[in-house]
Amino acid sequence: QVQLVESGGGLVQAGGSLRLSCAASGRTLSYYAMAWFRQAPGKQREFVAAKNWRDGIVKYADSVMGRFTISRDIGKNTVFLQMNSLKPEDTAVYYCAAVGLPPRARLSTTANEYHYWGQGTQVTVSS
Repeated sequence: QVQLVESGGGLVQAGGSLRLSCAASGRTLSYYAMAWFRQAPGKQREFVAAKNWRDGIVKYADSVMGRFTISRDIGKNTVFLQMNSLKPEDTAVYYCAAVGLPPRARLSTTANEYHYWGQGTQVTVSS
């Protein structure tokens, strides 16, 4: 079993920045994807960003492209989400997710295709 623990959420003013971290422990996946999703009250969980751990290919939601960056520290089994130019619309609980990924498989943007999830971390952006 893989455990994911997010950290780094908090309260920030519009235009500010936050860096979220997600540390993975337990069973090591040799070929996998890690992703960030978010969910605001009363809304569906939505895709934010994903990275193929082996080849580094990334995918971003249109709403965050150019503002958010997903990155990794392979040695620490940690994925980051650097969030810049934050907007009130970014307010949500942010979840880290992971899934085993066959070679050459495309990155998924669908939450139910990810098998491992963190507990979430709250990000609140004030106007």
